[in-house]
Formats: sequence, C-alpha cells, structure tokens
Amino acid sequence: MRFTVAQLLELLAPGMTNQEILADYPYLEEADIQASLLYAAHIANAQTIIALALAS
Repeated sequence: MRFTVAQLLELLAPGMTNQEILADYPYLEEADIQASLLYAAHIANAQTIIALALAS
C-alpha cells in the first residue's frame, strides 16, 4: 500500500472528511491521516537558508 501525503491532502483540501476518506480507503487509519497532517505542517513550517555567493 502506498498512499502519499500529497494524495491525502488533495482529498482533504476540497473538504472531504476523515470519515469519508476512511470509508473510501479502508486500508487507511485515523492515525495515518493525523500523521500526514503533522508531516505536512512540519514541511510547510520549514525554514530554508540559502547562501549567497559573494563577488570576489
């Protein structure tokens, strides 16, 4: 079974409920949805530092 965080977010974004997702994808569990949301939150909150090249 492979179900990506992106696939799950694409279901949640337009308003699909957890219960609807679990009914349509019985191999998923509530904990999978919560873990995906937590992962997405961490990714969205990431800070990236980009080094600037200094002219010599």
